[in-house]
Amino acid sequence: MVELKSPEEIERMRVAGRFVAEILAELRTLARVGVNLLELEQHVRQRIQERGAVSCYLDYAPSFGRGPFRNTICLSVNDAVLHGLPFDYALRDGDVLSMDLALGIDGWVADSATSMIVGTADAEDLRLIKATEDALAAAIAVALPGNRIGDISAAIAAVARANGYPVNTEFGGHGIGRTMHEDPHVSNVGRAGRGYPLRPGLTIAIEPWFARTTDRIYTDPDGWTIRSVDGSRTAHSEHTVAITADGPQVLTAAA
Repeated sequence: MVELKSPEEIERMRVAGRFVAEILAELRTLARVGVNLLELEQHVRQRIQERGAVSCYLDYAPSFGRGPFRNTICLSVNDAVLHGLPFDYALRDGDVLSMDLALGIDGWVADSATSMIVGTADAEDLRLIKATEDALAAAIAVALPGNRIGDISAAIAAVARANGYPVNTEFGGHGIGRTMHEDPHVSNVGRAGRGYPLRPGLTIAIEPWFARTTDRIYTDPDGWTIRSVDGSRTAHSEHTVAITADGPQVLTAAA
């Protein structure tokens, strides 16, 4: 069931969204060569506790994972792109790090993701990250009342095609609000003019993610971390967006 939010409820989601953006900005500064993923996890855990927020990941046990998730953020490196389970790993020069954070404040949730290069940047990795960011911007631009979910999906796929990247359809964006994953599903491939209509009050997480040379994925033995089957590098960008009569509002934008 899709729940439309009131303007007041959207503002409450924005509070959570700004905190998500704040933490991700801090992590982009902290993520340097030699820093352990568990140090980044600990920073997030502490910030959530200080704020009195609630992690959407800690103890989360959906059908696509194995057992409850035991951390507060998804940290995915290189060929890992989604649901990366933080582990004892020191970041290396040139690593692609994707960080996905969802949390709730006072009963309302926001979700965002960003990818970055640790240390020395490879041009092809930068191009891949930019493609996900461009796809996200294109999708947000068409998140207008009167359009449909398919318009968002088609915008993402068009950017992927223009850059020569295949697109996986197993995981995509989703509705969000009182919980992290709500209806409707927001695929990264679709047909313009099709799908659920975009109405004021709809809140969705839009999250394009691409691998360089494949659309196929597999799950690590840890039961969570999703990787490209051919080992090619990956990137992921995400914002929580509200559909309003005045146009799309990015609730996870920095204040």
